[in-house]
Amino acid sequence: MRRWLNDLDRILRGEATRLAALREESIEVPLGGLLLVIFLLAMLYGVCMGFFAGFRVGGPFCMQWFASTVKVPSLFLLTLVVTFPSLYVFNALVGSRLNLLAVLQLLVASLAVNVAVLASLGPIVAFFSVSTLSYPFAVLMNVTVFAISGFLGLAFLLQTLHRLSVARRLPPPPSPTAAAEPEKPTEAIAPQQEPEPWAPSGKEPSGEPSALDALEGHMLDRHVKTVFLSWMVIFGLVGAQMAWVLRPFIGNPGEPFQWFRARQSNFFEAVWQSLRGLFW
Repeated sequence: MRRWLNDLDRILRGEATRLAALREESIEVPLGGLLLVIFLLAMLYGVCMGFFAGFRVGGPFCMQWFASTVKVPSLFLLTLVVTFPSLYVFNALVGSRLNLLAVLQLLVASLAVNVAVLASLGPIVAFFSVSTLSYPFAVLMNVTVFAISGFLGLAFLLQTLHRLSVARRLPPPPSPTAAAEPEKPTEAIAPQQEPEPWAPSGKEPSGEPSALDALEGHMLDRHVKTVFLSWMVIFGLVGAQMAWVLRPFIGNPGEPFQWFRARQSNFFEAVWQSLRGLFW
């Protein structure tokens, strides 16, 4: 478990997505271990989300608390399963060289960033859930937290896609045999430090880029923009509707407990109704 948490930390700090680490056009992360970490962090946020039901007026709503803990990781994993085939096909159609495993690694790493941000905001959600009785406010608060974490996860996805396209054009590292050959004597020349691949020509980098930093001196490729926009739309719409299918996550105090509600309306109409209930 400690190793998997260290892998997540490397992703968050940008160490796993630096150009030197992406020469093989994939993110070297253990998929099984990272998926387990995603599941546990999502459960942690589900516990925090369930505080509204656990501390409601009239006594705790323990079944809803348990349902929230189970449904949040299910939301992310089911969305990944439903969208992965179409995301890979879109990736192949625009000419990207990412293979099936590389696409899965990239999506899982993006989900890890998303869920890590979500879990870090969990204590804030728990605090406001305990200190309010407004169900529309609780709904909008959780929607906002999901939107923030999703935005950061998409920013990570965009920058990593860009770095993978840049890493593909880098010259291969010197072979061990070439490095072992003795160098011929040459005239003494003052050594010049070459700029890193992410730095513009003739300029020194200000430091190692973080996971969300754009690469200086490199423009986004057309296929990177196309892949990112298609993935963003597909994953966003499916994720939002998946959340609607799995509702309730918070539990309306005025209704009895239900594992799932009947199919009606959609996610976006429900958010609009919550906004109306909060302000009007």
